[in-house]
Amino acid sequence: MFNFSDSNTLSRRCVWVNGPVIVGAGPSGLAVAAGLKKQGIPFVIVERSDCIASLWQKHTYDRLKLHLPKQFCQLPDFPFPDHYPRYPNKRQFVEYMESYANHFDIKPHFNESVETAKYDKACRLWRVRTAGAGGEVEYICQWLVVATGENAERVVPDIPGLDEFGGEVIHACDYKSGDKFKGQRVLVVGCGNSGMEVSLDLCDHHAKPAMVVRSAVHVLPREIMGKSTFELAMLLMRWLPLWIVDKIVLFLAWMVLGNMEKYGLRRPSTGPLELKNKYGKTPVLDVGALEKIRSQEIEVVPGITSFSKAGVELVTEEKKMIDSVILATGYRSNVPYWLQESEFFGKNGFPKNPFPNGWKGEGGIYAVGFTRRGLAGASADAVRVSQDIAKIWKDDLMQKKQKVPTHRRCISTF
Repeated sequence: MFNFSDSNTLSRRCVWVNGPVIVGAGPSGLAVAAGLKKQGIPFVIVERSDCIASLWQKHTYDRLKLHLPKQFCQLPDFPFPDHYPRYPNKRQFVEYMESYANHFDIKPHFNESVETAKYDKACRLWRVRTAGAGGEVEYICQWLVVATGENAERVVPDIPGLDEFGGEVIHACDYKSGDKFKGQRVLVVGCGNSGMEVSLDLCDHHAKPAMVVRSAVHVLPREIMGKSTFELAMLLMRWLPLWIVDKIVLFLAWMVLGNMEKYGLRRPSTGPLELKNKYGKTPVLDVGALEKIRSQEIEVVPGITSFSKAGVELVTEEKKMIDSVILATGYRSNVPYWLQESEFFGKNGFPKNPFPNGWKGEGGIYAVGFTRRGLAGASADAVRVSQDIAKIWKDDLMQKKQKVPTHRRCISTF
């Protein structure tokens, strides 16, 4: 890297990066960095937090485990240790990520948040401006890899009266365990994997959870006949069309779980795999919450009309007294807040082109971790991105032996 002075802002350093700038040091960013390291390509990876995989380290509950078997969640060229269980827990996954970074000698720039990233068409380069404890930096590079992921920011719904509620209100990303909620009446808003597991954890800590189920949801057993439900579905899809696999999976789920509608859990008309493929909506993989719902230790309630100081009114006009609220209402991409680009990414913070074509855009921009296909999808895109940059890098090296690239003349003006 080479430093250049900035004539407009003395406090900002201007840094030329010979390779790409990678935004985000979660699994997606680290996987790209590892692929580049293997091919000897320099890069800078910036991370707004003070650690790798900050979502896992700081914004997940203590009981969390991988929902899929470890072989479907490992990053490229680095399998999980053999002694790890089939579904590694939070601590084990963080240790795996740290080992991954150490193995490939990846050293992110921590506590450095991207303020803006903009493509300079005149020079055919990216300007990535960051802010952190060390001041402002503007990185100038040929490639930008967006690896901030699908879950960068919490989603907090606008529910009438929520600000007036007198008890504690937290998002699931700030929930660690149910220990502090012992004996409390807790309303869990949301019935996805987080909502189900938080409700289960509250039960285990002798709280009294009520879970809001506003719409239809697919709940599947995590395993069927000793096999991961996901693994079984992938196996069937080798020979059968998706809609038939959906019917088989739902039949097997009914055999294992029974009819759940009598407990307030309606299934969508669209099958779980089709929903995942088309809309990225992940089915719930049950790890024990259904048993608590059957025994009424977890109460299932319909949608919310409004909150009051001491409770909540449901769409059925029933009023419930509650002590605390946990919002298991999901996450969203934060890309629209900092990326000044509208051709590749949409307003929702995801690439406009659907999978499998959403990993590369024009002008040297790439996206990793936006496939809605978990760690396996992120790993596949990371391999594509690192290989594509490596190919362009090698082609450029051949050209540089012939002449100096024209964009270098622009550098002196920064």
